[in-house]
Amino acid sequence: MKKKSLLTLGTSVLALSAFLAACSEEPAATPEKPADDGQGTTEEPAAVEGGTVTFGYTQPFAGVLSYAFYEGEDDANILQFMHEGLTQLDDELVAVPNLASWEVAEDYKSVKFTLEQGVKWHDGVELTAKDMVFAWEIIGHKDYTGPRFANVSNIVGIDEYKEGTAETISGVEVHDDYSFTVNFKEPSVVLVENLWTIPEPKHHYEGVAIADLAASAQVRQTPIGVGPFKIKSITPGESVELERYEDYWQGAAKLDGVVYKIIDGALAQGLIQNGEIDIIEAPKDQWATISTLENVNPVTADAMSYSYIAFDWGKYDHDKGMVVSDNPKFQEKKLRHALAHALDRQAFIDAFANGLGKPLNAPFPSISWAAIPDSEINTYEYDVEKAKSLLDEAGYVDKDGDGFREDPKGEQFSVNFDAMSGAETSEARAQFIIQSWGEVGIKAQLNGGALKEFNLFYDTIEADDPSVETFMGAWGLAADPDPAGIWLSTDTWNMWRWYNEESDALIKKGTTLPAEGQDVIEHRTAIYHDWQKLVNEELPVIFFEQRVDPWAINKRVQGVEVTPFGVSDYHLWSVTE
Repeated sequence: MKKKSLLTLGTSVLALSAFLAACSEEPAATPEKPADDGQGTTEEPAAVEGGTVTFGYTQPFAGVLSYAFYEGEDDANILQFMHEGLTQLDDELVAVPNLASWEVAEDYKSVKFTLEQGVKWHDGVELTAKDMVFAWEIIGHKDYTGPRFANVSNIVGIDEYKEGTAETISGVEVHDDYSFTVNFKEPSVVLVENLWTIPEPKHHYEGVAIADLAASAQVRQTPIGVGPFKIKSITPGESVELERYEDYWQGAAKLDGVVYKIIDGALAQGLIQNGEIDIIEAPKDQWATISTLENVNPVTADAMSYSYIAFDWGKYDHDKGMVVSDNPKFQEKKLRHALAHALDRQAFIDAFANGLGKPLNAPFPSISWAAIPDSEINTYEYDVEKAKSLLDEAGYVDKDGDGFREDPKGEQFSVNFDAMSGAETSEARAQFIIQSWGEVGIKAQLNGGALKEFNLFYDTIEADDPSVETFMGAWGLAADPDPAGIWLSTDTWNMWRWYNEESDALIKKGTTLPAEGQDVIEHRTAIYHDWQKLVNEELPVIFFEQRVDPWAINKRVQGVEVTPFGVSDYHLWSVTE
């Protein structure tokens, strides 16, 4: 969501990395072929030393520059250049060593990590085991209010530490500066994949209470990492200038620096065309034109992400540490199904995304190895008459002749809809949804009468504002399909506040060890198919579209790899002029 990066809930640089993940048979990224010279050959201009690349984004960033605390893609775009974790994803989307290697015990209840030596934070201090332990102490602390406890919850002793009855996490054993063992409560086939493995600079945060860290100067003004670029200057909400870190552990980056710049999405085409922006995930409503610009290498990638329209089910009880689904408004399943059938999702994609995407009916995009075939679930085809019939059956009928349906008690019924501003077609997209529901007799309106700016949108939803009833968001997922972190009843990122015991049980079962002799992927796939059938039928949210991300890359920039998760290999980027 935001597109919230669940490229954040796990262990790779930004992701819950893959466990024996299988790639789609289709290529993840599809670049336009460069024109040849008439002789059947092409030559790229030679790269020059240094240079700067400007990376664009269309929403203001919050400026929470710590992986332990940040929540959205706005800040992840900055963090990706300046910090990284113990693991990374290889070309097969499998977790492989980055800052550390590891050994998993035969009983799948402990993992020993060994850090790379000589890795330095941007202030010159060496990365050690205490920095990784400190990250777990932050996330497991009673004063931590972020969304990542799910990634440490299986560590032995984490509950006692969180409750304050223990000063340390008993399940973590530090052997020396570079090696440590983590012991787990329950065996799991994704111990490393689901463990939080992005370290935090303990020395840099010295003297700052956990409760104050997210708002501290160390996080928002002078953040440090171990990545190829370090922060040079920050203009809050507008831009960040990063410069090459000469002591980067994999060798100094080719570029002198990167500028992260916030732009008006409606002006993206012109800014790309005149060279003010070098790299951007382009607004889809402008892609038909942007992709043809002479100075652009257009790349489209099947994304590990999806958009949705959520029903608000209740609130998050922070004292109990779980969601409470006490909102009666959308408890009627036929109402939820009707609202889904009322939406022509393909028409929406064609009109506002230049056809980049396709309707989705479960929480896994088709490129995930765990995705269930549409033939096994309800596809919620656009069907106005079916939507009307379902509403009639559920007792939602127009009793006063005004064209809109009352609820089964005969009382006025209307639906608030929340959506974000920021794109040229944001208003039109929201009105498409509102009008589609109106066509089947459901009165809907923008909550508060207007779209919301990016950060206000999520602040409102996360605060469980009672005016929020439905909202359109998106999730960027990880390679491993484990839904924990978003879908468990204990997850703060369970934005729609849906509680279902069967869902919780299946999610937890999905990471258990298979029976002796059973293939791990077959074991997990069967469980996740059952889980998708459940959420597809219950429909706590309307799964809207699986995405194809369009990237506009200036032809002067080389070495940029586009993946289902975004761009990577930042230290290898270069420019020709």
